[in-house]
Amino acid sequence: MAVKAYILVQTTVGKAAEVARAIRGIDGVLVADDVTGPYDVIVTAEAVSVDELGRLVVAGVQSVPGITRTVTCPVVTL
Repeated sequence: MAVKAYILVQTTVGKAAEVARAIRGIDGVLVADDVTGPYDVIVTAEAVSVDELGRLVVAGVQSVPGITRTVTCPVVTL
């Protein structure tokens, strides 16, 4: 079963659209939307395991220039 997560992204001022475009090209990213509020981009991502999700976030998303902070929120079934 795949692991799905929402990744909340803060960017440097004026970089949200550019960051979202770059994130959309990362394998495992389903959606990357520019938003308003305390975060600038919200990403929906999916991976085969928690470890793969971690690699997607650290090696993929966090390596995009212009990102200052991320918060990863794995989806759980209650």
